[in-house]
Amino acid sequence: MKNLHTYLFLLICLVTFSTVSAQVDKQKELEEKRQAILAEIKQINSLLFKTKKEEKSVLSQVQDLNQRITASENLIRVTNQQANLLTRNINDNIEKISSLRKELTVMKDDYAAMIQKSYKSKSQQSRIMFLLSSQNFLQAYKRVQYMKQYAKFRKKQGEGIKAKTEELQNLNTALIDQKKTKQKLIAENEIAKAQLTDERKDQQALVATLKKDESKFASQIRTKQKQADEIDRQIDALIKAAIEEANRIAREKALAEAKANAKNNTTNTVTTTKNVVTKPTSTEEFALTAEDKALAASFTNNKGKLPWPVEKGMVVKSFGTHQHPQFPNVTTSSSGVEIAAEDNAAVRSIFEGQVLSIQMIKGANKVVIIQHGDYLSVYSNLATVSVKKGDKISTKQVIGTVAKSPTEGRTVLKFYIYRNNDKINPADWIYRM
Repeated sequence: MKNLHTYLFLLICLVTFSTVSAQVDKQKELEEKRQAILAEIKQINSLLFKTKKEEKSVLSQVQDLNQRITASENLIRVTNQQANLLTRNINDNIEKISSLRKELTVMKDDYAAMIQKSYKSKSQQSRIMFLLSSQNFLQAYKRVQYMKQYAKFRKKQGEGIKAKTEELQNLNTALIDQKKTKQKLIAENEIAKAQLTDERKDQQALVATLKKDESKFASQIRTKQKQADEIDRQIDALIKAAIEEANRIAREKALAEAKANAKNNTTNTVTTTKNVVTKPTSTEEFALTAEDKALAASFTNNKGKLPWPVEKGMVVKSFGTHQHPQFPNVTTSSSGVEIAAEDNAAVRSIFEGQVLSIQMIKGANKVVIIQHGDYLSVYSNLATVSVKKGDKISTKQVIGTVAKSPTEGRTVLKFYIYRNNDKINPADWIYRM
């Protein structure tokens, strides 16, 4: 029975510790989310709301405001979760404090009774008489041991009371801190809610403007989409031409090496594996050397961990086809992602590779294509380019700067990732995109 009680006590302690640990981990996780959202809002304000004087189209204003409203809603949601978790923690601590006070009262009463009893027999004479009244040596020895154990027990009881008192004080301190944190979160949430209300009013006013002339704005969106599609088609053509040219150069190089080997056909002739070209399965795939294959494999292994093409940026248009939030009958699509950046932001290569092509495209300014084995990263809407075709590039190497739209007042990089001739979603490859 004693073992069963011990087991149950240990089990309760383990469950309590696990619960407390889980609450601490959850609170830490929520705080990290909250800080990330605050950083996102700061970035939105910095990149999309630089100055109120800047002229923007109504569509751009609505799009930018949607970004900030979504972030504000996420902030309020996460802050509410934190406050609710703190409420549960506070209630748990109040129960623990109440339980500890009861335990402490019992321990102090027991200790007082023990001290009172001890006081009555504390004199040295009483102890000596207690020992001398022993009937034999063995009994005297046992009485000495008893007095030692009793003194040890008194000391242990005193230490127990001290430990419980400290635990109670720590819980009280934690409770005060948790209440302060909760009040701070509630106050911040009230401010965020007030800002969100103002932003929604602005959004409603802008949307009302859009609705007044829906056909006009829908037409503008479709025109912009056609322009984007045309830029995408030109980039696709550049990719196809670059693959064909790279394969032609690889074939000519392989043929020249084969002729040279045939001419110098001796037993000492050695062919290095890194220059052996794998025949492509179609004209839309790269012919890869062993070195290219290793680079492509390294690129694949870094999926989800690749750096952003700009140091500070945020996605304002994501990959794929989407229904327009204000016009249900209008859809938009993107072969890559559009990233809002700071003015004159430096553009960086997301991985090591080689500059395959640099072109000028109407509506997209300068375009740089970098090859990473059979993967390609494409950087469109560059104002300046600081590399040239054929350059070997390292990860995060600056290749140019982002252009700013004179009509929209926005600095936006259009960024693509291809595998051979197939477009793939950059958000799956770039770290936390």
